[in-house]
Amino acid sequence: MRNFRKLDIWNEARFLAKEVYLVSSKLPSSEQFGLISQINRCVISIPANIAEGSAKDSQKDFIRFLQISLGSAFELESHLILCMDLNFFNENDLNLTIDKVQVLQKRISALIKYNQNSTLTL
Repeated sequence: MRNFRKLDIWNEARFLAKEVYLVSSKLPSSEQFGLISQINRCVISIPANIAEGSAKDSQKDFIRFLQISLGSAFELESHLILCMDLNFFNENDLNLTIDKVQVLQKRISALIKYNQNSTLTL
């Protein structure tokens, strides 16, 4: 069992969730049950799946939860881009947030690869 609180990616995902919640609160109220709900669900899924996977006994299970977390990060990026397409935000307003999402995607991906390689050498 791993301590998820010590994982840098969990902490990054936690801070990202706070930032994205602030961003999504600026969306039109007409999107309360649409984009706002979707964005908030997928951003919360990122740290939640990292934490849940940390409790798993096997590397394979941990990797699977990291993959789910990564999928949520890509879903989040897609929703944020859609917000720009719909002119809810201009590009400059979301670029920093999207950059943070992409860095987190790369870091989760690297942790997945590291754990896959560790599993192969056992």
